[in-house]
Amino acid sequence: MAALQSLAFSSPISHCSHHPRCSPATTHSRVSSSFNGQSLHLPNSNFPKHSQIHRMRRLTVMMVKPTIQFIQGTNEQTIPDVRLTKSRDGSNGMAIFTFTEPSVFDSSTVVGDITGFYMIDEEGVLQSVDVNAKFVNGKPAGIEAKYVMRTPREWDRFMRFMERYADANGLSFVKK
Repeated sequence: MAALQSLAFSSPISHCSHHPRCSPATTHSRVSSSFNGQSLHLPNSNFPKHSQIHRMRRLTVMMVKPTIQFIQGTNEQTIPDVRLTKSRDGSNGMAIFTFTEPSVFDSSTVVGDITGFYMIDEEGVLQSVDVNAKFVNGKPAGIEAKYVMRTPREWDRFMRFMERYADANGLSFVKK
C-alpha cells in the first residue's frame, strides 16, 4: 500500500525560536503592533517549548491506495487491460487502458458525467481527457483511455503509478 506524506504546519508564533532576534531567554515577548504602536505581552504558556516545535514539524503519513477514476471522487472498480508503447529512443510513449463493462456506467447516472481519466496515487494525479466509450446496441460496453507521456520523466512517473496500481490489484506485466 502506498503512503502519502503531508507536512504538519505549526503556528507562526512557534517560528520565533528560529528567528535571529528571538532568544530562548525571552520569557515574555513584546510584539509591536503596526496598527496602534502598543505592545502586546504574551506569557510563557503561549510559546511552545523547543522540543514541541520539532515534534510539530514531523511528517504525517496517510495510506493511499492507487486508484483510477473517470468521475472525480468515484473509484473505478473494473481492472483494465493496459498496453504500453514506447519510442525507440525512449523519449515518449503511450499507455492505452481498455475497460470492459466498467463500473462507472453503473454509477454515472447517479454521480455525474465522465470528466476525464484520473490515475491517483501518493505522488498526486496523472490525468488525460482522451477517453472514448464503446457502445454495443446502444448500451455502454467499454471505455478506452489513452495517456501520452512526452518525456522520460513523465514515463518514469507513469511507471511508478503502474507499479503501485499493479501491486494493489494483483496485476502482472507480460511482454509481447
